[in-house]
Amino acid sequence: MLLKKMFRTLWQYKAQFISMVIMVALGVGVFLGFNVEWYSLEVNTGEIYEATGFADFRIYNDKGFGKKDLEAVKAIPGVEDAARFLSLNVAVKDDTDTLALTVSENMNVSGVLLMAGEPYSDQDPDGFWLSDTYAAANGIGVGDQMTLTCQNVIVKGTVKGLVKSSEYLICLPDSTQMMPDYSSYGYVYASPAMLEMAIPSLYKMVIGSLYHQINVKSTLDKAAFVEAADRALGSTRLILSRDETVSWAGAQGEINEGKTMASILPVLFLAIAILTMVTTMHRICASEKTQIGTLKALGFKDRRILIHYSAYALVIGLMGSLLGIGVGYWLGWFIMNPDSAMATYIDMPSWSLHAPSFTWYVLSGINVFLTLIGFLSVRRMLSGTAADALRPYTPKRMRHLWFEETGFFKALDFGVKWNLRDCVRHKARSLMTLFGIVGCMVLLVGGLGMKDTMDAFLNVFYENAIHYNTRLNLDSENTTLEEACSLAERLNGDWAASRAIQIGDKGYSLEIYSVTHDLVRFADTDMRIVPLTDDGAYICARIARDYKLSAGDTLSFTPYDSDEHYTVPVAGVLDSMTEGVFMTRAFADQTGIAYTVSSVFTDETDIPEDAHILNKQSKQSIMDSFDTFMDLMNKMIWLLVLAAVILGIVVLCNLGIMSYTERYREMATLKVVGFQDGKIGRLLISQNLWLTVIGILIGMPAGIGVLQYLLTALAAEYELKLVLGLPAWLVSTLLTFGVSLAVGMMIARKNRRINMVAALKTEE
Repeated sequence: MLLKKMFRTLWQYKAQFISMVIMVALGVGVFLGFNVEWYSLEVNTGEIYEATGFADFRIYNDKGFGKKDLEAVKAIPGVEDAARFLSLNVAVKDDTDTLALTVSENMNVSGVLLMAGEPYSDQDPDGFWLSDTYAAANGIGVGDQMTLTCQNVIVKGTVKGLVKSSEYLICLPDSTQMMPDYSSYGYVYASPAMLEMAIPSLYKMVIGSLYHQINVKSTLDKAAFVEAADRALGSTRLILSRDETVSWAGAQGEINEGKTMASILPVLFLAIAILTMVTTMHRICASEKTQIGTLKALGFKDRRILIHYSAYALVIGLMGSLLGIGVGYWLGWFIMNPDSAMATYIDMPSWSLHAPSFTWYVLSGINVFLTLIGFLSVRRMLSGTAADALRPYTPKRMRHLWFEETGFFKALDFGVKWNLRDCVRHKARSLMTLFGIVGCMVLLVGGLGMKDTMDAFLNVFYENAIHYNTRLNLDSENTTLEEACSLAERLNGDWAASRAIQIGDKGYSLEIYSVTHDLVRFADTDMRIVPLTDDGAYICARIARDYKLSAGDTLSFTPYDSDEHYTVPVAGVLDSMTEGVFMTRAFADQTGIAYTVSSVFTDETDIPEDAHILNKQSKQSIMDSFDTFMDLMNKMIWLLVLAAVILGIVVLCNLGIMSYTERYREMATLKVVGFQDGKIGRLLISQNLWLTVIGILIGMPAGIGVLQYLLTALAAEYELKLVLGLPAWLVSTLLTFGVSLAVGMMIARKNRRINMVAALKTEE
């Protein structure tokens, strides 16, 4: 009998039950989805790191490492394995593409994962093992011939295999590019034997004695390893831990971003779902008070009645959780699938979905808590005798408030007085409505504000700061300063030099610029374009923040592979894509810093062949990579907007129906004394609109606060400055207001069906 009653009651209150199931599903779905996203990324990247022996440290030296250096590193206590490693950019013949040509003496350290073709062989005389993603983007298969050019030397070979590499998990040519573009840039592995036989001159020049990198697997922390490596090799060198490499730091950044998102948005949805459950279950149990009394009078034990009504909350929780699990895995798949924008950023072999174990404990706890809410709600109605329970639920008697005796209140319109008293009488419902509207505004302001912020960032850095059409990367080791300056002058270009430096115990980049044609610009922390002056060095905002520096202070640094130590004045702080120090050529010459030119920037379209040019990179190729980044960003923003609208509709519908039910007898009284349906409808709508206006006013600063936190937590490496344009304000406000108005009008139409006689016969 009670089972049949459960189905009848569920149908009777179907609107409330459906809205609650949706709210729980949204909360569970968002919670599970974001946790599935970061945990799947952690598991899948961990698998390729493990399978390819991703190195813990990388030692760099422009002069190269010999075999004795390698043996000295291997002899360090705590070092498990090491390999000399080479990576240099080469051009694809008869094409504008660039590949990172990679050679390693030991594939157990930073090796490759074979996806198709033959296994890698370090003795293969003519084999290439090519990135499978680059191959797919350019229509290259196993068995195809490839011709590469390096320093005017031609390297020919056959694609023997297609591979993935943890070393190029995020394959970016340089720090100016935010997203990989495998149609124009990738990587290819070759054996030392292949290069030695194909190009002996290049082998002797680059491979034989100039492995510029040693990759190391070690259990030591960085400080201990740096100290031991300096002793073993005899001088200070640039040493990067895995945390400082793009392939590790970028992936870990995405994982941390997922964790941050999983700790913010789900809390909002779950909090609203739980608070709405409290008010809804209380109202349903109040409406069922006579039914509860009847069951009690018929001899049903309190325990059985408690179980019966607690089951309603359990059913809502289970149905919402099951639906939410589907939503969560869909959301995880939407972000983490082989065809997603995330797959363009991170080149992993596996895209399987995984959920962290704690999520299942949280979901179980949510269902227990929701059931407890139902239990506590019905237990209040069971107090006293069966006769007490049979009496209809009587709302708490409303006392006159102090402001009701003021002249201001007495001068108000009847509708305003009625709605004010109702808000005070039903505080929980009013606060829940307000909370839902604030949540809607927070999501809208956060999502649309992130879009405005990214648009402003891209406009400053890639429209205003980059004024060149082509960047030429030079063979800095074999190009003198005079030759580089002559090339830049012939092309009417500017140039830059780069050198690795150490500040404290961290490695940074020192960039020296000669800007005479206004092709390279710089932005300060207010996103304004400013020139570099000759009276000091400029530091990025991250260095300024980490070392508490500002304009007028002094900065000390040491170049790697040098005993020199420099202390320079800080001329200003810049926002930049590169984490480093910047200065003009004049200031570098004045300070006595040695450098070699690494890049030339030009607007010329007809660039002649030159032995000093390693490869070319167009501004358009950089901009094209942003399309994918913005595509992912826009999808996430539209998801937030959709979630905000659904949240607003569900919360306002549920609480609107509850408001209508609670005021049913009052509205019947108004109809009896002559109020028209339209007038009563406007009374209902006006209260919703009041709360909406208040919610919008609270939600605006709250949304800005959440957005600022997200920018700090999710995108600190980009040094983003919060921007929120007028259109974002208007869309957020109008959309929230529109949802509230639409729901209010829908609820207001119900007053036409009020049965005045039946309503007024009930006991107050």
